[in-house]
Amino acid sequence: MRGADAVATAEAVRNGETDVRTLAAEAVARIERLGPALNAVVHTRFEAALDEVAAGLPDGPLHGVPMLVKDLGTEVAGLPATGGSRLFAEGTAPRDSELVARYRRAGALVLGTTNTPELGLNASTEPALFGPTRNPWNTAHSPGGSSGGSAAAVAAGLVPVAHASDGGGSIRIPAAACGLFGLKPSRGRVTPAPRPTTLSGLVSGHHAVTTSVRDSALLLDVAEGPLPGDAYAAPRPAAPFAELARRAPGRLRIGLLTALPDGPETHPECAEAARAAALLCERLGHHVAETTAPYRPDDVGRTSGVLMGADLVAQIDARLALLGRPLADDDIEPFTRVLYDTYRALTAADVSRALRRAQEIGWRVGAAFAAYDVLLTPTLARPTPRLGVLDTADPESVHRHASDYSAFTSVHNVTGMPAMSVPFGHDGAGLPLGVQFAAPLGGEGTLLALASQLERAAPWGSPPGP
Repeated sequence: MRGADAVATAEAVRNGETDVRTLAAEAVARIERLGPALNAVVHTRFEAALDEVAAGLPDGPLHGVPMLVKDLGTEVAGLPATGGSRLFAEGTAPRDSELVARYRRAGALVLGTTNTPELGLNASTEPALFGPTRNPWNTAHSPGGSSGGSAAAVAAGLVPVAHASDGGGSIRIPAAACGLFGLKPSRGRVTPAPRPTTLSGLVSGHHAVTTSVRDSALLLDVAEGPLPGDAYAAPRPAAPFAELARRAPGRLRIGLLTALPDGPETHPECAEAARAAALLCERLGHHVAETTAPYRPDDVGRTSGVLMGADLVAQIDARLALLGRPLADDDIEPFTRVLYDTYRALTAADVSRALRRAQEIGWRVGAAFAAYDVLLTPTLARPTPRLGVLDTADPESVHRHASDYSAFTSVHNVTGMPAMSVPFGHDGAGLPLGVQFAAPLGGEGTLLALASQLERAAPWGSPPGP
């Protein structure tokens, strides 16, 4: 059922229009036929998945839906959990992460894992371990990162939906690059268990990339909710997200900003996409007013860098302790090595100051929602780059270009507020453009309702291909 979203796929199984074995066989065939050219899928479990089909999948809302899981921070039992890094390439996961277990309990069929930049540290998916993933819209271009493998797989129709995660834009950036819908949920919406990632978890969260808004809402219903003992949790929704996505959003006050103080210059095509989305919102009855950014990207970047950098050092050191050896020159990529060496020098006071600053940025951005229900920006400050622009073998190149691809997204990781990328038009090269909407903590229902309205008013398409 190539082209059908997850909701339609599950409905087709329930209605007897197809069966789970057929769906599984078709998805496996697509991955085997189209996957190598994109390099989106890095590990598969086809035989195990077909055994699960034979045994009977749980009769949940995702019954029979084939999906893939990002190879970063979320583990699939029996598959390697590499994070795109040579240092972590050996061994297999002994059990599913809680999120994967929830997908399975809902009836999803997990077929494998997707490519990611090393430890998620790049806005493009070009790890040395597996090589670059290619954008289905134009294979010379990046699919974004760090959920680029998942985005390329869904955009190419290998599976209807795929898991993704976001620590600075890593759901929204590839969603924009590949013409998909990508929602980063509120902080604490999805448990990270069993990984105790409290510091990086303040800025990073899990969800999915999808072709439709209703798929994102359904997957969030499956995934959301804390485990007892989680360090923090998002406010519980007033109703299931699938229901909230179907409600009319009402007349929203939308603040539009297309430029950032001391930030990268916004490319005209990206700014124009946001302005065109603002005009559509006005035609749909919303009130739109231009506003200014209540934050500076360099301040956000420094703060996020300390929180994620401290966790990076702890993660690498724990792996080396397990292996019983020091760090070798070829264990990690040059860009990762620069970050590791930089953040090894952090003090407890440095981390405390970053936590304090994150709260101050949150209050400053939160104050903007006194005047607006939603903030609208471009997702990216520049159109999707060609592969090689964000080359982790050249740390200076990544530093030079990184803010072009996270300047509008990373702030919502630091604040913990939900934000989504909605496909909106194409650049001069024919690649998709995305626009970002953000809401206060717990505001996913508002975003999903607005996204559904936009999806009906300006439907987005699929990339050309077989």
